[in-house]
Amino acid sequence: MHTAPAVAAASSPDTELARRVAAGDHAAFAELMRRYNRLLYRTARAILKDDAEAEDALQDAYLLAFRAIANFRGEAKLSTWFVRIVANEALGRLRKRARAAEVTYLDEATRDGPERAALRTEVMRLLESKIDRLPDAFRTVFMLRALEEMSVEETAAALDIPEATVRSRYFRAKGLVREALASEIDAAFEDAFGFAGARCDRMVASVMARIAAL
Repeated sequence: MHTAPAVAAASSPDTELARRVAAGDHAAFAELMRRYNRLLYRTARAILKDDAEAEDALQDAYLLAFRAIANFRGEAKLSTWFVRIVANEALGRLRKRARAAEVTYLDEATRDGPERAALRTEVMRLLESKIDRLPDAFRTVFMLRALEEMSVEETAAALDIPEATVRSRYFRAKGLVREALASEIDAAFEDAFGFAGARCDRMVASVMARIAAL
């Protein structure tokens, strides 16, 4: 039965935690997983492009790391060492997937249809919300030019404004929409492919259970 040391693992440097894991401290390994779950999940997810498979790859990579951590010599950062193990595991799965695809045809268009439709719906709602927030004069020009694809001349005639005003308002409206979308995307970067809370807890619990069964 392995128990956590009196000193909080969170305050320990990676090398100290690695040494303790090599000595049989399971709690130290759990702390390392919590420390690097998001980084390593994002690594696997970037390669495999599938949430469930990325989690499976991460679990197997953690077991490999647990068995091999006694060989860690500190020539590189522990995080880099972990990333290499996870990347190798994910790439191996990718190669197996490619070989399987040679003998098994998957109708990607059908399988991804609902997902792509949902994504388009979300993008459409986001775009609509940003257009709705444009100043009235800009929004009308933008709707006619971008969505209805009316020409500058047609838009000017419809709104009874000079063509130069149509061009300037449309240019400004596009800029405002781009800025709003960019801000939304920037704010989402930190949460993209997140691996905190319940997902982090589930990964730690699952790996620790597999380690206990070794």
